[in-house]
Amino acid sequence: MRDAFWNGIAALMVVTGPAMAQDLAFPPGKDARFNWDAYEALKATDLSEQSMTLLGPWLGPDKDLVESVVAYFEAATGADVQYSGSDSFEQQIVIDAEAGSPPDVAVFPQPGLAADLARKGHLRPLGEDIAAWLAENYAAGQSWADLGSYEGPDGARHFYAFPFKADLKSLVWYVPENFEDAGYEVPRTMEELKALTEQIAADGEVPWCIGLGSGGATGWPATDWVEDLMLRLNTPEEYDAWVGNTLKFDDPKVIAAIEEFGWFARNDAFVAGGARAVASTDFRDSPKGLFAAPPQCYMHRQASFIPSFFPEGTVIGQDADFFYFPAFAEKDLGQPVLGAGTMFAALTDNPVAAEFIRFLQSPIAHEVWMAQSGFLTPHKGVNAELYGDPTLKKMGEILLGATTFRFDGSDLMPGAIGAGAFWTGMVDYAGGKKAAAVGAGIQKTWDTLN
Repeated sequence: MRDAFWNGIAALMVVTGPAMAQDLAFPPGKDARFNWDAYEALKATDLSEQSMTLLGPWLGPDKDLVESVVAYFEAATGADVQYSGSDSFEQQIVIDAEAGSPPDVAVFPQPGLAADLARKGHLRPLGEDIAAWLAENYAAGQSWADLGSYEGPDGARHFYAFPFKADLKSLVWYVPENFEDAGYEVPRTMEELKALTEQIAADGEVPWCIGLGSGGATGWPATDWVEDLMLRLNTPEEYDAWVGNTLKFDDPKVIAAIEEFGWFARNDAFVAGGARAVASTDFRDSPKGLFAAPPQCYMHRQASFIPSFFPEGTVIGQDADFFYFPAFAEKDLGQPVLGAGTMFAALTDNPVAAEFIRFLQSPIAHEVWMAQSGFLTPHKGVNAELYGDPTLKKMGEILLGATTFRFDGSDLMPGAIGAGAFWTGMVDYAGGKKAAAVGAGIQKTWDTLN
């Protein structure tokens, strides 16, 4: 989903050619917090009178923001970058690639789609040196390098897609005043989170608000829960095997993750409205119980976009806050983070495209967007003080503290599973069906696809 933290910054000037200094959001050299050395170094690359095309999913304010980053590449190198946004990106990029008229660079919201095009020979390898750079310079860097590495038409894996702009899902939202009034403390481990859940229930209150309703997509919030729990119960390699269908949905390790979700969601004392209300409550309405007086619940697990459904005027950090959905201390699996993000890939041999991808490695490419709105990065070399608001800074700290990052698993599975059988299976589970039967049913559907 699109970032929910757009804060009404006036749209920046649209760049129609190589940017002049006055077009730049932050004048080079004026604010010492930015890494201007990276920008100045870029000037050694002369791309005057050369151009490239860039296709992505961003429109409206997001289009303005990505263009504000592109402007620095243009101003430093003299290149002309033409960005086009499309609300049907997934269809457009396939049509353009197969027609032989692709953009030079495309911004993929789904790694699975990038992997499909790489396998068909439509993407250009970016170089294993960039993958090695990611492993060194991004938090949980090997996770990000692996995320952009796919099988090519030669059957071997190559690095094809550079991750830029992350989204965060491993969050629990709460109202600080409610915690303070009740004497509750933010848990640091999954063991503490479960103990807090039991304590709130023992106090006669309701720990959680959970809702799976989402029209035709009903059930997806539960898949996020299971994905987060898979990362907290199993190794990253086992998570990958599950997403790739070598660890089956009816495997005991997957069933255990589904049942761990059930520990929270299928206990009438733990969920607002009781366990039967989970499947029928709309996910957009479910966090409202946090703000009721008295509170109808104390915690809500959801991704970074959810404040857009909080009561109007809610101030994050004061009226509501969040903490990292914690890992089990006893499992010794580090600090895994579930999320999403976009990947930049080259579809032509245009040398400007190659230089643009390398520009994305520079701190300034991240800092320009960070200092505005709706951007998170795991880049360890940026100045975190540049985040446009304290909420994003705190989320950025969670990303930087991650030992493992994994993309939303259901988005990487075949659509019939990740956007079908997995959703409906979790609705059935919330309604009382046994986890083993749910896992077996999802796997049976997956088996029919092979």
